[in-house]
Amino acid sequence: MEQLIDQFGEPRLLVFSGAVVGLLFGAAAGHSRFCLRAATVEVAERRFGPKLAIWLVAFSAALALVQLAIVTGHLDVSSARQIAGTGSLSGAVFGGLMFGVGMILARGCASRLLVLSASGNLRTIVTGLVLTLTAQAAYRGVLAPAREMLAGLWTVPGGPDRLLAEASLPLGLAAASALIVALIFGRIRGARPTELFAAALVGAAVFLGWIVTHAIAAASFEVVQVQSVTFTGPSADTLMALVNERSLPMSFGLGLVPGVFVGALGVALLKGEARIQRFGADTPMERYLVGGVLMGFGSMLAGGCAVGAGLSGGAILALTAWVAVFCMWIGAVATHSLLDLRWRRAAAT
Repeated sequence: MEQLIDQFGEPRLLVFSGAVVGLLFGAAAGHSRFCLRAATVEVAERRFGPKLAIWLVAFSAALALVQLAIVTGHLDVSSARQIAGTGSLSGAVFGGLMFGVGMILARGCASRLLVLSASGNLRTIVTGLVLTLTAQAAYRGVLAPAREMLAGLWTVPGGPDRLLAEASLPLGLAAASALIVALIFGRIRGARPTELFAAALVGAAVFLGWIVTHAIAAASFEVVQVQSVTFTGPSADTLMALVNERSLPMSFGLGLVPGVFVGALGVALLKGEARIQRFGADTPMERYLVGGVLMGFGSMLAGGCAVGAGLSGGAILALTAWVAVFCMWIGAVATHSLLDLRWRRAAAT
């Protein structure tokens, strides 16, 4: 790694690493149709099927690989922002609930919107732009005071207090066992083997993100953030840089977002699924726009999206990440149940 840093420099190496991780994630998520929203819909409808299995496989794979790497000394995430910095439990609760509601309205979480946009889905492109702009407004713009007020209601100091549990070999083995159970469950519920394998690769991409940024940070004389796959922050930073800067600042996120797009596009073309999709009578724009706003603000308040908090943060046992993803589940299941009840009443009349 020292030789690579000397030859290319940390910024270029980070961009390249982000692109590789993004390609893997985009291709795997595209083929497996990995989506937290789809899993919550199955739970809300009491159909514990392949979509839930896909999410469980991805989550278990990320958790098992990351925890085993920490236990064996190959990974140190103590400097990751999800652990080292001051966290917000109130932000995780309110932000997670908002994100869960938003992804039901927009019919996809942040990562799913990016993957679908690569196949020509104009609805997800518009929703993703709204999500990104709202996230930027919540981070540095007009919505920042509201975010800071909600986040400040209940905070937790960085360090051990932000860990749900210490990494241990039994925990890593338990996560590996959960992965095996999720794979078996997926096959029983009708998921194809290639989809389950791709779901495991989604978790592996999260693991790879932690590993490569840790390796670069350990070998660099500069301060390099140890991080993994997340979408709201990198998407907002990339968009704002395109608008405001003559040259893009090189970072892991700068390579990640285009990498995911290219990986998902490749899978969509190979499977013949690339086609233009627009808003219609059954897909009203206002519903997607509201969903995008809720996800943009919610992800910034919660400290991550369904992948940034749910997989990347969850894999390192960050307390706020687990609270956030739990609240995403609650918000999504409740929202879908209420909408489903409304549709049934309307159909009955």
